[in-house]
Amino acid sequence: MRTRILSRIPFSVRWGMWTSLACSVLLAAVVPAVLFAQAQSPPAAAQSKPNQPVAANEQVALEARKPTTGAPGVVSSRPSNIRVDKTLVLINVTVTDPLNRIVTGLEKEHFRLFEDKIEQQITQFSSEDAPISIGLVFDTSGSMGSKLQKSRQAAAEFFKTANPADEFFLVQFNDRPELTVPFTTDTDRLQSTLTFTQSKGRTALLDSVYLAMHEMKKAHNPRKALLIISDGGDNSSRYTETEIKNAVREADVQIFAIGIFESFANRGRTPEEAACPGLLNELGEQTGGREYAVENVAELPDIAAKIGVELRNEYI
Repeated sequence: MRTRILSRIPFSVRWGMWTSLACSVLLAAVVPAVLFAQAQSPPAAAQSKPNQPVAANEQVALEARKPTTGAPGVVSSRPSNIRVDKTLVLINVTVTDPLNRIVTGLEKEHFRLFEDKIEQQITQFSSEDAPISIGLVFDTSGSMGSKLQKSRQAAAEFFKTANPADEFFLVQFNDRPELTVPFTTDTDRLQSTLTFTQSKGRTALLDSVYLAMHEMKKAHNPRKALLIISDGGDNSSRYTETEIKNAVREADVQIFAIGIFESFANRGRTPEEAACPGLLNELGEQTGGREYAVENVAELPDIAAKIGVELRNEYI
């Protein structure tokens, strides 16, 4: 399945996708046509393969009950029940202009949605600042020493853009990841924890993403995102890149990352560090998020604030 979104204006469009809870409709005898999801699978694909992304998961189960015998010579039967499971697919879209500025004020008629080259109906459209469940994945490895202060400031600027109903958790990592603050709406608690952060050890980036994805299963909001702040490639994880990419692919979580990468002119990079920008960029693109590569740590607070604003101005 390929999903494509076209904006009727000359701007860049980036999108992610997540699904809502399935709605079951129990029908007896007659089944009316119900158009609820904007994407429908063709008949041949009624049973999708495991782990294959689908626009709308439609499972039709026919529960035919055997005739029961009543009085002699009389056969009674109950009408067959058809159970139809529909999953509404929500697609979050970010629109930017040629200068990479967020475009607001668009309406439903500005968008067209295609699945496998077939245009689909957009049944719901919203641009409201809905609550989000957000995980901050914060690098505290030894190489972050001189960058910790600006990284803390970046987190503080990001929290300033929060909706009062947002919830956050904090994963800090060096040799191994640790969930230091579980889900909370108290951003002061997260900032207080970051204040006492010290840099040491190696970098278990992949393990920290895995832990964050696991914690995100406890989220209370349908919209979910991770913000990763790190300066280098992985050199201490048990999980592989392939395992993390598969886990991310199956989750409904946008990933934004700020990669603090010093230029080659300043110092040489290890193979892991050289590969890190590509990894973070791929995770961002795969989930409808984005990676920001930074060489000057002074830019960190502004970029974090920009990500926060971007999350507040998505079309759904």
